[in-house]
Amino acid sequence: MQGRAVSRRDWFLGIDLGTGSSKAVVVDEDGNVLGFGSVEYAAEDVERKWVEQDPEILLRAAVEAGKMASEAAGVPPHRCAGMSLGGALHTLTALDSAGNPLMGVMTWADTRAADEAFRVRKEGRTEELYRETGCPPHAMYPFYKLLWLRAHRNEIFSKASRWVSAKEYVLWKMTGEVAVDPSVASGSGLLHVRSLRWSRTCLEMAGVKEGQLSQLRNPTERLEGLRRDVAEAMRVHHRVPVFLGSSDAVNSSLGAGAVGKGQATCMVGTSGALRIISREPLLDPKVRTWCYAIGPEYWLVGGAINNGGVALSWLRDLFNTAMSLSRRKETLEMEDLMRLAEQAPTGAGGVVCLPFLAGERSPNWNSHASGAFIGLRLEHGPQHLIRAVLEGVGYRLRSIMEALQEMDISIRGASASGGFTRSSLWLQIVSDVLGIDLNVPKWGETSAVGAAFWAMLGAGRVKSIEEFSSMVKIGERFSPIQENRGPYERTYAVYKELYSALEPSFQELSRIRGKT
Repeated sequence: MQGRAVSRRDWFLGIDLGTGSSKAVVVDEDGNVLGFGSVEYAAEDVERKWVEQDPEILLRAAVEAGKMASEAAGVPPHRCAGMSLGGALHTLTALDSAGNPLMGVMTWADTRAADEAFRVRKEGRTEELYRETGCPPHAMYPFYKLLWLRAHRNEIFSKASRWVSAKEYVLWKMTGEVAVDPSVASGSGLLHVRSLRWSRTCLEMAGVKEGQLSQLRNPTERLEGLRRDVAEAMRVHHRVPVFLGSSDAVNSSLGAGAVGKGQATCMVGTSGALRIISREPLLDPKVRTWCYAIGPEYWLVGGAINNGGVALSWLRDLFNTAMSLSRRKETLEMEDLMRLAEQAPTGAGGVVCLPFLAGERSPNWNSHASGAFIGLRLEHGPQHLIRAVLEGVGYRLRSIMEALQEMDISIRGASASGGFTRSSLWLQIVSDVLGIDLNVPKWGETSAVGAAFWAMLGAGRVKSIEEFSSMVKIGERFSPIQENRGPYERTYAVYKELYSALEPSFQELSRIRGKT
């Protein structure tokens, strides 16, 4: 009993290198969160923050978030039994022979490679590359970013000694090792989804040598300890076991406890996703969903949308800009938007939003898609626009669920994760639109928790990822309200018709904006 008491004083650090911020948690051996830290990325302008980021800013944010979490937990540095870093999928930067960045980190929101992805579709190679990598042709994947850089930024492409993701860069700066986990590698569009080796086909098409990519290693593999300056800054011992871990998407599912059959993760943060963990790779004959390797025994299957919280942020900023121009000092916060949306009826009074402000991913993979509000009348106000955005995000998640169901993937319920877990209204809307229960973990930052879980698994404190399900405590459950199902069914049908009608116009509008 005495030895177990000592063991319980051990703690684990998980860091999530997200799109808009870096977040970190300290958890004990039971998965309880002891401390939390969050640092937003600084940027000169909003577009750069979402599309291309300074890798040094990402590094500093990750270290600072780790420090904040360990200080908040008040834990002794020498008792850290392991740490892991999770990273956003689909990021890419180039390093020269000395390891210096030649460019910023291109994120998933960077759509400059839209024409490269479109060309692959036009050449009839969609199914071939999808079967090889599990990735539908889309500008977000680093594979297509490489094609674009080779064609349009050859001064960078020709000097690149190594191509890495944001996670690889930060982890290298922290530990001195360059390695990539199967999930981040799979999310590049360059990994063979079954053999878990770099795809010769994609490497040849991109003009990249295997030696320019990082060594593939499993999530539970241990790296060298932290550099002393990094360890001191984060308040951990420099010999702390560092485990490679996985991507933010995988970590979100683990941290939400969605590891069982029929259990999905429904995430809405900056973007959004609906996904499941499978014991085998599952591909969609219609190429609507993706399939990423987690390791030799697990795959992440699902779809993602570009426009989650970012669409709501855009609308809030629009309102605040108007208020500023009218010399009003007050500003609207997200909570204010939610209170306004509560004043609008189910179905937003006949207003439908296609929230494609950053293009779109699953299930149509249309980088040229743009946003629209349809059904506006004189009687509509800000509350209807806000609610239409919330519902529009829900409709897009439903389109992913329908694609998964057509693949014979049964979804009986979902664990909610991401920023939308702070809004009871949005959670209820998504539950109503999807027609399934949403379980909300008591701790909402599931990606950071999932990163800490990899450290626990790597350190041998748990035997399999299935054990994480019992460690995640559920705070709330949202079930579909039957009287709302009818209005949402009708509006969703209109939503699909509107998308089909507007789709031919998206590319021409993109040309008018000068994006193609």
